Amino acid sequence: MCGIVGVFTKELAVQLTYDGLQMLQHRGQDASGMASCDNRTFYLHKNNGLLSEVFNQDNLMKLKGNMCIGHVRYPTAGCSSSTEAQPFYVNSPYGIVLAHNGNLTNTKEIQKQLYHNNLRHINTSSDSEVLLNVFAHALSERNSVSATKDDIFYAVEQVHKICKGGYAVVALIAGVGMVAFRDPNGIRPLCFGTVGIGKETSYMVASESVAFDITGFTRVGDILPGEVLFIDKKGNSFRKKCAGDKPIRPCLFEYVYLSRPDSVLDGIPVDQSRTNMGFALANKIKKQWKNYKDDIDVIIPIPETSRTTSIEMARLLDIPLREGFVKNRYVGRTFIMPSQENRSESVRRKLNAIPSEFKGKKVLLVDDSIVRGTTSRKIIELVRELGAKKVYIASAAPEIRYPNVYGIDMPCKEDLIAYNKDNDEICKILACDKLIYQDLEDLKKAVSDINPNITEFDDSVFSGNYIAGDLNDEYFNDLRILRDDSNQNNKEITSLIQNIVVDSKQ
Repeated sequence: MCGIVGVFTKELAVQLTYDGLQMLQHRGQDASGMASCDNRTFYLHKNNGLLSEVFNQDNLMKLKGNMCIGHVRYPTAGCSSSTEAQPFYVNSPYGIVLAHNGNLTNTKEIQKQLYHNNLRHINTSSDSEVLLNVFAHALSERNSVSATKDDIFYAVEQVHKICKGGYAVVALIAGVGMVAFRDPNGIRPLCFGTVGIGKETSYMVASESVAFDITGFTRVGDILPGEVLFIDKKGNSFRKKCAGDKPIRPCLFEYVYLSRPDSVLDGIPVDQSRTNMGFALANKIKKQWKNYKDDIDVIIPIPETSRTTSIEMARLLDIPLREGFVKNRYVGRTFIMPSQENRSESVRRKLNAIPSEFKGKKVLLVDDSIVRGTTSRKIIELVRELGAKKVYIASAAPEIRYPNVYGIDMPCKEDLIAYNKDNDEICKILACDKLIYQDLEDLKKAVSDINPNITEFDDSVFSGNYIAGDLNDEYFNDLRILRDDSNQNNKEITSLIQNIVVDSKQ
């Protein structure tokens, strides 16, 4: 769940890129980076930290040129070292910088192929660097002095053939232009907008449309599954579908939690989808909870993502909605913090409760989802300390029972609170009086009703159905090791050792 932005304009591109990334800071708080291009020269700055920590007026002024890409990162399967910060750079062919949101599921196999067949060295454990080298090698096969649009299309076709998983990519090629493309299933989001007319047109691509709102761009649409958008150095734009004709299957969790409510993804306003989730969840409560009007005094959302869902639930159930929590906006999203210890420590710093909203009341808490259960347990404990008579919790998403492999840091299945447990067991662990989950089909309908052209989703965290390729036990075991919070400090060393071992065995 990273955020990417790319800008092509007639003026300096760095400020527009920075402003767009600011609107995507919620997608990653671990590292930030930008790379610009002035004719054939790249300027790159990146490091661990928020945008405001990594960038200042001095280093922003050094990012010259009319093309720029940016990235905000949170770590998935890999370390959180500054060496993993994006964009990444290769000098051949032409010079390319690339930023990537998502996750490849066949990284190890590709890395071996790149080393032994293509003589390309991968310097980090990042799958983004692997993807960059696949793209770069495919371009070099064309043996062109200056890449044409057909060369770009060929290179993206090769990426789609070789790379499995979910990915959205933006890249700059020195002296050539800007490239953006999306995986063949359209799992990770990528949209684009324009400003200006004719030869004065500027382009922006971004993970979410909200990046356009403060930068003056108008949303044109979404890059389609398997499609590439190429803007050449003269400002001419070209689009082509470079993968098989698969239906779009966007990540369902983008609508539940990841994306901002003011974004539009694949023609679906996120806020409207969350309203629909509230409608479906309220109807489930009406059907399955006979005395809900007597049992619930107040509905209280757990900020921020569940607020829209809670408003619709309160309306349909005719139960008062109250704001019982005050959020400290200077503490990051606990879901994307890199370790269990970080998440546990941050819950109480992030949320403070208003005692009068809980004391002596039967409270229905509404959250967007329950992943590990860490945040939910802490909040329920706090609410009971404040004197609530009953504490119920409703989730706008179904039970999360499976890890995510397409770019979201959901841990190994054993760390998921719902794995191999029924509702009563989960309820007991959370120490709540009642637990209600959204049904998966209702969640899908809440999203697809807005755009009937989308009938399939990546719902793997709920269903265990991994749409971008078969995955074996070895893959999930490797993923578990990489995501083990207790091994955070050893991840970079382990990755380097693995690379040395692979090389020495061949």
